[in-house]
This record gives sequence, C-alpha cells and structure tokens, in this order.
Amino acid sequence: MYRFLLTPRWWGINLFVVLAIPFCVFMGTWQLGRFEDRVQSHEQATKQPDPSTRAAEPLDELLPVNKVTSGRPAVATGTYADQFLVPGRELDDRRGFYVLSLLRTEGGKALPVVRGWLPGTAGSIPVPAAPQGEVTVTGDLQASENIHSNGVNARGGLPEGQLGMISAASLVNLVDYDVYDAWITLPEAEAGGAAGPDDALKPVPAAAPQGSGLDLKAFQNLGYTGEWFVFAGFVLFMWFRLVRREAETARDVALGLVPEGGEPGVGGAGVVSGASGDGGAAEDGGADGAAEAAGDVEAGGAAGGAGAGAVEAGGGAEASGGAVQGSQGSKTAGTSHGS
Repeated sequence: MYRFLLTPRWWGINLFVVLAIPFCVFMGTWQLGRFEDRVQSHEQATKQPDPSTRAAEPLDELLPVNKVTSGRPAVATGTYADQFLVPGRELDDRRGFYVLSLLRTEGGKALPVVRGWLPGTAGSIPVPAAPQGEVTVTGDLQASENIHSNGVNARGGLPEGQLGMISAASLVNLVDYDVYDAWITLPEAEAGGAAGPDDALKPVPAAAPQGSGLDLKAFQNLGYTGEWFVFAGFVLFMWFRLVRREAETARDVALGLVPEGGEPGVGGAGVVSGASGDGGAAEDGGADGAAEAAGDVEAGGAAGGAGAGAVEAGGGAEASGGAVQGSQGSKTAGTSHGS
C-alpha cells in the first residue's frame, strides 16, 4: 500500500521534508542561542560596576569599542577643529540637537566629541564655540552609530554643517583627515550662550552598548525561535497528511471503489447508467408484450363477434326455415280445406 513512497514524485517530497526539518530546527536553535547571549550579557552588565565610576584611561587603550569598554571614561588630548550639529536628538523628552566637535589628537587622527545638547532646531539658535588651544577631555566612550541607533537620520539631505549619524563612515566624507571609529560624550556641562540657562550645553548620558540588554530585539529572537520550531512541526504534519491521503486512495483502488487512474464516483456512475439502460430495455419489452397481448385480445374479440354474427345468422336461417315450413303448412291446409 505504501509503495507509492518510492515514486519519483514522492522522492522529491521526501527529500524536501528531510532537508526542511533539520534546517528549521537549526534556525530555531540559533535564534535561541542569540536570546541566551543577550540574557547573559545583560546579567554580566548588571553585575559589573558603573563604567562611569571607573578611572579614566587613555583612549588608545580602550579601542576598539566593545561591550566591556563601552561607557568607560577615556582621556584624549588635542585641539578642536571642525564642528557639526546632529539634529533630531531627544533629551528628557525634549527635542533638540547635539553639538559635536572633532578633537585633533597628537597623531593627527580626530576624535568626535559630543560637547552637549541644546533644545530647539539645529541652525536656528546660537551654539557655544569650542575652547581654543590644546585641551584634555575626559568623556564616556561610545561605539559609532549605525542605522539602527536611536535618533539616527540615515535619509541624508541635511544642510551643510549638520550630521545625521555619529560615525567615522559619515565623517570621513566631510573632513580631509582620519577619524576614530568611536566617540565620547562629556559628562559635565560646558558654559553656554549668554541668554540664560536654556542656552547652556547639557551633557548627553552614555548609552548602553547594543545587544547588552533585554530589549525588544532580544524578545524578537525568542519569538523567531518559536516560529522556526512551529515551521518544522507544520512540515512534518503536512507530510503525514499527504501520506495518509495517498494511502487511502490506493486502498480504494485496490477495493475497486475507484478505477485505477480515475476519480472517485466515475465507475459508479457507469454502473448506474448501465442499470438504467437494462431497465429501459425491460420497459421496452414489456411495452411490446402489452401491445401484442392487446392485439390478441382485439383479434379474439373480432373472432367472437364474427361467431356471434354467425350464430345470429344461423338463428335467422332457422327462423326463415320455420317461416317457410309455416307457409307450406298453411298452403297444405288451404288445399286440404279447398278440397
């Protein structure tokens, strides 16, 4: 009954199932591993002391930025060069922009420094100038932003002097010197404009490294884990359903309920049609017999009528004979009487 599993069509189906189920299980396991890594990173981050409370270290000793060095205080010395505004950034539920200045270090490479945040629209209010001369800055180290970072404007089309993403890839097209693949944010406020406290640069707190917390992406990995395992179960369920349906069809063919290579109900329809034809023949035969019987009855009736007529004719003849005899008797009697 299950010999159909060896047909070319079922070889293709079986091969798909054999490859699809392990693939789904592998992808589900991989997504589960990603979720467990995020949970472990979150637990390690909660056990470690606040990076900003650690002693500041030279910038070059903390590079490249990773989950361990992100947020650590870094020290760099140099002179400020170009300055850019980073619009569309929020702080304390207020919309504003970052003030970013490039610090040219002794080696010639520039370090992006977020000196602070100002409320309002970039370019519409005055911005405090960066300190002149050689300065030593200490700030919390941050990794370069990407398109998935909060507040990033990757669409482009910004006015001159504005930047949508704090990254070396964006800055290298705006300046003619090398830029560190990292940036720092100053933990202390600098003096602002002369108008009032709203014109003072407010420090931007360091952000936690990406992938180190139980954020929405972590739970997305957990959801994808369930989806891949559901896909594996669905493939197995559909394979069993197709096998069962094929086996039932083969059984019906073996029992003669379905003609081989036909559809259920076709053979039955032919039998019923034949039965109807035989019945019609019987009905035709019965009609012919009835007609013949009716003809015989009519013929017999005609013969009977003829016989009755003959009898009636005979009676008439007898009556005529009687009349003749009576006439002769009368004549005889008259003769006798005359004589």
